[in-house]
Amino acid sequence: MSEGDSVGESIHGKPYIVATFFTRIGQIYQSWLDKSTPYSAVRWGATLLLTAVYMIRVYILQVDPSLLDEDEGPALPTKQNEEFRPFIRRLPEFKFWHSATKGIVIAMICTFFDAFNVPVFWPILVMYFIMLFCITMKRQIKHMIKYRYLPFTHGKRTYKGKEDTGKPFAS
Repeated sequence: MSEGDSVGESIHGKPYIVATFFTRIGQIYQSWLDKSTPYSAVRWGATLLLTAVYMIRVYILQVDPSLLDEDEGPALPTKQNEEFRPFIRRLPEFKFWHSATKGIVIAMICTFFDAFNVPVFWPILVMYFIMLFCITMKRQIKHMIKYRYLPFTHGKRTYKGKEDTGKPFAS
């Protein structure tokens, strides 16, 4: 077959058109993201509005199975008596906003299809959360084990400073 053959053009031409289309859509999307970067209050306001619309939609559709279940059953522990010591995550505000907004939009789209309305037994969700936590925290946990870091106070060594011995701080 020659390069100018009509069969060859149809086979090799279509993926190029599809790739060009999606590349252009990606460029337009990135352009809108770049333009919205300095307007953080407007972005978060739109995200909160989108969240409210999503919550109203879920309430109207009664997607939440806990609204239908009259049996109390076991619940997750909610003790507040322990010290809260969170891990500090270095996540830029824009990336957090972008991920949150994408999640809300995807969740909203999923409410339009009955295929995504699947009842789930709650212990499966708890195990799924534990698995995701272990997979995502694997590197941090290995680092903590390597350097013997304990994120809680039980079993930590306490060191006495020079102020306890009566000697001055500066030598």
